Amino acid sequence: MTVKRNPNFENLLKVLRCQTPERPTLFEFFLNPRLYKKLAGPAWTEDPAPLAQWRMLIAAFMAAGYDYATVNGSPLLFHGGTQDKEQTISLNQGSPISDRRSFEDYAWPDPDKLDYSTLKTIAPDLPQGMKLIVCGPGGVLENVIRLLGFDNLCFMLADDPKLAEELFAAVGSRMVRHYEKAAAYDTVGACISNDDWGFKTQTMLSVADMRKYVFPWHVKIVAAIHAAGKPAILHSCGQPREIMDDIIDGMRYDGKHSYEDVIMPVEEAYARWGGRIAILGGIDLNFIMRSTFEDIRKRSLALLALSAGRGGYALGTGNSVPEFIDDDRYFAMTSAAVGA
Repeated sequence: MTVKRNPNFENLLKVLRCQTPERPTLFEFFLNPRLYKKLAGPAWTEDPAPLAQWRMLIAAFMAAGYDYATVNGSPLLFHGGTQDKEQTISLNQGSPISDRRSFEDYAWPDPDKLDYSTLKTIAPDLPQGMKLIVCGPGGVLENVIRLLGFDNLCFMLADDPKLAEELFAAVGSRMVRHYEKAAAYDTVGACISNDDWGFKTQTMLSVADMRKYVFPWHVKIVAAIHAAGKPAILHSCGQPREIMDDIIDGMRYDGKHSYEDVIMPVEEAYARWGGRIAILGGIDLNFIMRSTFEDIRKRSLALLALSAGRGGYALGTGNSVPEFIDDDRYFAMTSAAVGA
């Protein structure tokens, strides 16, 4: 299902300012290859070159009714160890850093030596009114866990907190520079800082350790994005109750994405924090997968009606659109915003 409407990034900017957009607005972190292929049409390509891939993403996001396309911005990557990813990704297997020597020997990427120029080269391919949203190669905590392992991180926080602090700084400083470089381009309308922080019941580290090791780097990430005049969006899974004030008042994120009904339905999140931070997406993936098309559309319409006079909401899933979600179920949700 393709949508015939002109993109206008100003609508998403209004949402991120906790204002009411001119029309219902969609937000999604990413879709999936099957949907991209269906939506992109002739623009679909398996060419791995960034320019080709971004042209395809722009065509797909536009066809679905979004005012932007999400891209990674650069080849920045923190290489972890080898592990079997066919079934799941281990939080401990194959971690390349275990002690100070391996920390010092690690081949740290340098954002200043990486090519961000596609963010300029892509400009002629962006339809009028459309912008890019740049995400990260994972987040600060995610990459520390990728490099060290979750169990090892917990031990290090107790046994060698100085080395743990240096590891967070090595990752965090590079993430800050990534967003400084990406946000400077005119094609970029906003940035997503994607860093999963918790489980269904709590944060992955104690709230005190999150505030000591993780959050200070997010303060700097948001400041870097804001310095370029762009809004900063947090995509983070997990229980947010104890840290939402940190997210809103400490880090000063403009929007928050990722919600699960089992943790807190998006309707409750909007009632609690709407007006202080934009609430993005939130239609629970389990709900989408198990509900009828009618119920998916009904809940989507109800959320749009709830936010119509108050603003600060964009419709989307609670996390992303994985391949196990039927395309028609995804379209049942988006049709509430695009009028199909």
